Amino acid sequence: MRITFQITYADGTAAEATASVADQVAFELEHDRSIARLGDDFRLTDACWLAWHSLKRTSKTTAGFEAWLENVDELEVGESKIAPLEDTTTPTG
Repeated sequence: MRITFQITYADGTAAEATASVADQVAFELEHDRSIARLGDDFRLTDACWLAWHSLKRTSKTTAGFEAWLENVDELEVGESKIAPLEDTTTPTG
C-alpha cells in the first residue's frame, strides 16, 4: 500500500511525499502500532510522521521530525493504493 501526501510549507513552497512499505514498516517499529489499524484511528500525527519519514528516506529533508513539523503549514492526505501481492486474474479452463 502507498499513501500520498501534499505538503505546503509556511514559506509557500510545496512538496509531495509517498509513504511506501518501507515508511509504513518504520512507522510500525517506531510507534508499536499496526499500519492496518490506521483506518480506525488515523491521527494527524500519523500522517505527518509518514510524510516526514518518506521525505527523509528519499533525502528531501534532513530535518528531524519536530523541526520539519514546525515548518509545515498544511498537509493533505491523498490517494492510498494497495499494490497487489499476487496475480489476481481468474484462471480459466
